[in-house]
Amino acid sequence: MTAKLFNKVVVFGVGLIGGSFALALRKAHAVESVVGFGRSKQTLVHAKQLGIIDSIGEDVSAEVADADLVMLATPVGQMGELMAGIAPHLGPQTIITDAGSTKVEVVREAYAQLGSKFAQFVPAHPIAGAEQSGAMAARSDLFQWKKVVLTPLPENSAVSVDRVRRAWEQCGAMVSTMTPTQHDEVFAVVSHLPHLLSYALVHDIAQRDNRDLLLSFAASGFRDFTRIAASSPEMWRDICMGNRDALLAELKIYIAELNRMSAALEAGDAEQLEQTFLSARTLRAGWTLK
Repeated sequence: MTAKLFNKVVVFGVGLIGGSFALALRKAHAVESVVGFGRSKQTLVHAKQLGIIDSIGEDVSAEVADADLVMLATPVGQMGELMAGIAPHLGPQTIITDAGSTKVEVVREAYAQLGSKFAQFVPAHPIAGAEQSGAMAARSDLFQWKKVVLTPLPENSAVSVDRVRRAWEQCGAMVSTMTPTQHDEVFAVVSHLPHLLSYALVHDIAQRDNRDLLLSFAASGFRDFTRIAASSPEMWRDICMGNRDALLAELKIYIAELNRMSAALEAGDAEQLEQTFLSARTLRAGWTLK
């Protein structure tokens, strides 16, 4: 019988991402036991009933001491405090990883909070998700053929990085590597800015007295553009603050683009607008999500 990749995995945050990670490892027979921690006992009870976790964590020190892998799947704003809480109890062979959507701030917290054990932390970001959250939304196939980015630290051992890579591959993901800075610059453009814009448009409409009338005529274009505004406000608050510098830089570039389009409208420059639309359409038509 082939040995499992992990004997014991501890998941902090048994929601969409953490729960799906646990389910995927279990489906792949890559883990013997999964222990879950979270803010809501009711959620954890539900996660156990759904077969996401084997047991509900009661004693952090006892559970992380002999864990093979600790997954931090909480909002990024909570990770520093969580790292500080587990650091004194981590076993020497325990690997810590995360699923945070920002990496520079999380890595900074790891250096500050994990102390001498920061080399055991291998940062990661699964490029998968949905508007739904919580244990009910967890799926064993969430990461199938999805990309996962590892942003290893110079202090990480090759063995630790390889085990985290293999964990995600067991989940069906395609793994690539970036530096934390590269990661945050890329995702400021293709993820964080789109979420900010989606929230901004829906918030603008929410402030209007005729919002019900407007929404009654909204169709697929509005639905597609604003779908991501149904995501977790807490999570996206933390992501925006955690990647504030890169996001601000991209927001300024986007504002300049809007100003160019505004100027074309004011000038009645139909050709400029059409050229902008054509350029965007060409790029979008040639892009495929893999």
